[in-house]
This record gives sequence, C-alpha cells and structure tokens, in this order.
Amino acid sequence: MKEVVHELFSEEQINKRIAELAEQISRDYSGKTVHMVCILRGSVFFFTELAKKITVPVTMDFMAASSYGDSTESSGSLEVRKDLDDPLDNLDVLVVEDIIDSGNTLSKIKKMLMGRHAASFKVCTLLDKPARRETEVEVDYVGFQVPDKFMVGYGLDYAQRYRNLPYIGELEFVKE
Repeated sequence: MKEVVHELFSEEQINKRIAELAEQISRDYSGKTVHMVCILRGSVFFFTELAKKITVPVTMDFMAASSYGDSTESSGSLEVRKDLDDPLDNLDVLVVEDIIDSGNTLSKIKKMLMGRHAASFKVCTLLDKPARRETEVEVDYVGFQVPDKFMVGYGLDYAQRYRNLPYIGELEFVKE
C-alpha cells in the first residue's frame, strides 16, 4: 500500500485560525492567567503557536496520553505515559488537543483532571471530527471541523510519521 496525503488546510489557513482562537481565548481569560495543558505529542505544534499568540499570562504543563498507538482506529482505552508535573489546584485550565474524534480520550482525561480541583476547565482543539463521536464532550474552542477521514500533519501522525508537515491533510492508502 502506498500512502498519499491530500492537503485540507494550508499553513496559512492554520496560522490565521490559531490567531483567531488566541484572540478569543485572551478575551475570555481577561484578567486571569490561563494554565495550558498540552496533550502530547500531536498537540505540540498547535500548542506552542497558540501560546505565543495569547495575550494574557500563560503557564503550561504537558501530559502524554493516547488511545491510538500506531493504528488509525482508537483502541478505546486511555494510556497515560506522562502525567502533569504540577498540581491544578485553583488554576484556570485550558486543555489543548490536536484532534477530537470519538471523544473517549478527552472524556477520560477531563474526568481525571477535573478531580484535581481546578478553578475552571476548558478545552481547545485544532480539529474536531464530530461524525466519529462516541462520547459527548464539551469543546470550548475549535480550530476546524473535519470529515471522517484520517488526518496527518501539523503534529498529527500515522505511526509517528507526517507530524512535521506544515499543513493538515487527509491520509489515503492507495493500492500500488
């Protein structure tokens, strides 16, 4: 099988949308410090660009969690490979995700983090794939809504490949 990536969102479109999200987040957190939690690894490109554009004070932490492994389908079970370094007590937490599809991973992360006594809890995702939703989750900030296709680029991967693409595309498997 040959892998082909079809561009859906250019680097320019992504940068423009991130600036819009940062502006909205900055307004919503006016007078506060936003504690950003990056869900590694896929969110790292989005997370850093978003953080640079937010105008209110920012603190940050990182969590590595996945339900995909090297597959294009979610396993349904959450594997936390790296937990947060700092407590969330009384912080205004913004979880930053690369993509939300089934909602299972985010639902489990949210339940786990909500028990850590944050002052508030919101979610920002670069991509939202509602057609795949199995578990309803509230998403406060959405970059782009995408069809039920497998996305790569701008941090999103397939078996650890394609993360470094400067755009977001659909991965297609083509018989040779």
